[in-house]
Amino acid sequence: MVQSAWYETAFCAKLRAMKIPKLPGRLTDIQTLLRSLDWHTMEHEVAQEAVSRLVIVGPVNSGKSTLFNRLHGRKISAVSAVPGTTTGVIEHPLGPFLLVDTPGFGEVWGIDRASTAQTAAGHADLVVLLLDAVAGVRQPDLDLYMALLDLGVPVIVALNKTDLIPKELPYVLENAERLLGVRPVALSAHTGAGIVDKLLPAILSAAPNVAVSMAKALPDVREHIVNRIIRRTAGVNALISLEPIPGLDIPLLLASQTRLILRIAAVYGQSMSISHARELLTTMAGSLLSRYLGMQLAKLVPGLGWLVSAALSAVATWGIGQAARAYFEAGGDIQMPNLRQHYRRMRQLAPGRLLKRSADQEKDHTAEPNTES
Repeated sequence: MVQSAWYETAFCAKLRAMKIPKLPGRLTDIQTLLRSLDWHTMEHEVAQEAVSRLVIVGPVNSGKSTLFNRLHGRKISAVSAVPGTTTGVIEHPLGPFLLVDTPGFGEVWGIDRASTAQTAAGHADLVVLLLDAVAGVRQPDLDLYMALLDLGVPVIVALNKTDLIPKELPYVLENAERLLGVRPVALSAHTGAGIVDKLLPAILSAAPNVAVSMAKALPDVREHIVNRIIRRTAGVNALISLEPIPGLDIPLLLASQTRLILRIAAVYGQSMSISHARELLTTMAGSLLSRYLGMQLAKLVPGLGWLVSAALSAVATWGIGQAARAYFEAGGDIQMPNLRQHYRRMRQLAPGRLLKRSADQEKDHTAEPNTES
């Protein structure tokens, strides 16, 4: 109990120290939840998240096909040291998620192939601009980046083949950031370094709506992505619960937690109605009304009480998310008493896990600032 109380106090301190730059993204999430108070709209939005399109674009021989195959887990797109091996837009569905590997820009075959690639990028939900770290950022790369920005699609810049230049990498990254105005994601499609710990977080930060489809399509990183969905929702709910007026946050919290269960169900290929999701939510968390009431009573103490309410909300949401993950991983084959017990255990672990993750993220940013573009 003493350790739990310490964790909650530390978590409140962490909430008090929340950085203002993080707020715009979170406020966008809250606006989405406001629209989602229409339950049918919520179901539709979660279904739409399962249909996303990510395009890998880059100059000749930058390793697009290797990255494409690394993400998929097997060879789909042709890989060769010969520039221009990819001669047309290659599309392959990963469940409802579509990865697109394009021909390279600036190839000797002519401008039509570059035009084909740019057209594919224009219809994407997110573009990964893959550049060759060995070659560095050249003027054509900068021109390509500016052209992609003009499309109005989120763009992540990644430097591939970093395993070939370990000593020169800091200088290459610094020079690339100076030219592009963003810090590229450093990775090696050949070894897999930087993909799970840097590229995937950058993708999910730039386009959170692709999380469900990516997790469903890529089993090797499914748990990593689902945990990120849970943490993000816990953070959003903490911000919602900072609302000082008791009662105003309850509809949003209910919508957010229900939507979390729907998204996790979709990741594991489970079709679930709003009513079923709310029933599962109530089963896991017990009397939601009493838990919400406890958070509202905390708000009666100005300042500290608001932080306590936010901490309780984040802890409960993380516990719900982890219990839902276990439930759907088991194909729904968990008895309700066991599910409630698992939720209570996860809720007890939540403060320490959330604090540890926050500390790890701060350490990563200190070691390599702005790694996510």
